[in-house]
Amino acid sequence: MATWNSRGLRGSTLEEFINRTNEKYLENGLALIQKVPTPITPINIDKESRHITLAYFDQKSTVDYIGAVQGIPVCFDAKECRTDTFPLQNIHEHQVKFMEDFEKQGGVSFFLISFTARDEFYYLRLKKLKEFWLRAKEGGRKSFRYEELEPDFFLEKGRGVLVPYLDGLQKDLLARD
Repeated sequence: MATWNSRGLRGSTLEEFINRTNEKYLENGLALIQKVPTPITPINIDKESRHITLAYFDQKSTVDYIGAVQGIPVCFDAKECRTDTFPLQNIHEHQVKFMEDFEKQGGVSFFLISFTARDEFYYLRLKKLKEFWLRAKEGGRKSFRYEELEPDFFLEKGRGVLVPYLDGLQKDLLARD
């Protein structure tokens, strides 16, 4: 039996879980969150099926999702991690800059991280990410460990949605006050 091993589909399960969560939040009138499409330029298009067969990315993407929660602008990116160590190289400087600028405009930015081996979701506040980011820029670790994360921001399952990130957002907002 052939095995599927594509870097291009990493995170597709997490993305599907988030998309379903977003649908549920919308149905309940809690949030309107949209997946941000990655801009591409088609190179080859199959004339019969009208499918793109070859393309390249136009520009660096910013975040995976953007929208509003009860009037609060939010943006976030979703990442998967198979181990207890998350390499910061998986987060790009232009993403952090966008998120910083987004927060300067009154929004809330964060990362949703799926620790797949543990079957756990984590809400990584931009503030916490910036601590790890600064440490790496100053010559320290270029990753962060599971044990370094804030315990309150692990998302509890069984809240009626697959990835209950609004729980993390609520704690994030309370921590800002």
